[in-house]
Amino acid sequence: MLEQCNIENPFKLTNPNIIMKKKVIVNDKMQNNYFYYLTEKPGKNFDPEFKPELTPKEMLELGVFGGKYMTDCKNEFPKDWFAKAKLCSEKHDEKLNLFKVNASKPLSYWIEKGWINKEDPRGWFQWYCRYYMGRRIEDDSRQIKRWKAIIRHIAQLKKNCNKKDLTCRIKQRQAVLHWAYDSRKI
Repeated sequence: MLEQCNIENPFKLTNPNIIMKKKVIVNDKMQNNYFYYLTEKPGKNFDPEFKPELTPKEMLELGVFGGKYMTDCKNEFPKDWFAKAKLCSEKHDEKLNLFKVNASKPLSYWIEKGWINKEDPRGWFQWYCRYYMGRRIEDDSRQIKRWKAIIRHIAQLKKNCNKKDLTCRIKQRQAVLHWAYDSRKI
């Protein structure tokens, strides 16, 4: 299926107190005619409790999700995110991950656990990419709580590994990376 994503700006700013909205229409393998609005500038005005250490672009360049994640929806996001991204549209390839290990569960597992929201059928990283771009929705607080819960894995890395020993607990380091924490610094 050919991917399409249109971004429209139907609102002209005549009053500086009005927030400009951009409408994003998504047609990819997992969503058809889904749309949302960008109400914030990219990378700005995050919830004060949400402080990711990596941008989506940085994550894609480092190597996450075996390179398979979001290969059919590139038009939805800035082209420069994908210029150096480690991607493979054919299959999940753990060699593309920063730590060269598989630290992912299949999407079916996440669906079974009830962690997938209809707005983001690919999961947390898709939510984060859209949040980073400026979308704000009701599910934000739940996703931020999930992100904050990853701190338990960071605590385990700190307890069991020497600082910046990138050979210690590589599967856990890769998993933490999937949540926008820079596990190279732990």
